[in-house]
Amino acid sequence: VQLQASGGGLAQAGGSLRLSCAASGRTFSAYFMGWFRQAPGKEREFVAEINWSSGSTRYASSLEGRFTISRDIAKNTQYLQMDSLKPEDTAVYYCALRPYGQYKHWGQGTEVTVSS
Repeated sequence: VQLQASGGGLAQAGGSLRLSCAASGRTFSAYFMGWFRQAPGKEREFVAEINWSSGSTRYASSLEGRFTISRDIAKNTQYLQMDSLKPEDTAVYYCALRPYGQYKHWGQGTEVTVSS
């Protein structure tokens, strides 16, 4: 499985960005796609995930409803809409995929910087 993330960049606090992650290669009958992030000096943390077949979603509680994960099945692409950005959202964002259990397939990461 190859995962290609894009859409990172610089945003001001209160602004928005949308990340994309396109999947290609091996397919699975059922799987989850998700987003993680790693801020400087911190461990990687879970952000959100989506069940590819049902569309059900799960989010880190710390996001306070500011982020929305979605998918386009026809394009094999997931998105992360990030609104009301805060400087503490600054991180490298990684997309990932798991057919079951822990995430095993990772994209290369896209950097998000939020200025105050």
